[in-house]
Amino acid sequence: MNRLRSSPAPPFPLIHVFNSQRALRIDVALLAVFAQEALRTCCRIPGRVGGLRAFQELSTVLVSDRRMAELHWRFLRVRGPTDVLTFEHGEIVISTETARRNAARFHTSADHEIRLYLIHGLLHLHGFDDRTAAPARVMEKAQTRILVTLSKSH
Repeated sequence: MNRLRSSPAPPFPLIHVFNSQRALRIDVALLAVFAQEALRTCCRIPGRVGGLRAFQELSTVLVSDRRMAELHWRFLRVRGPTDVLTFEHGEIVISTETARRNAARFHTSADHEIRLYLIHGLLHLHGFDDRTAAPARVMEKAQTRILVTLSKSH
């Protein structure tokens, strides 16, 4: 009797990066490499049961402020764009125009802000919460540590 073997699940999910905006030039390939490394790093942090490893694939979509404002209103009933939205099915949506504005405000770069938002979204999918002060501080500390660690290798 021949038995079909299923291949073992990869130790980490895959993450895809899609650029759906034209306001900011993005090196999607480089961001995808960063996203995969950020995902692996987040997976090593204790999170909710399953956390990121419950996903086979995740996606990050870069959008304009206009598209982000539409999504923000549609799903949260909040007017105007936001920096990042995270959806339970494994999608992280990032506004590049908001990233550019925040980069000027915080004296960073748009690339830095986009990477920060990506990590923030991954941590949400891993079970982190920032709706109240104490968990928000834990989440902020984790995302800063991950960003600093990965920035040293990039």
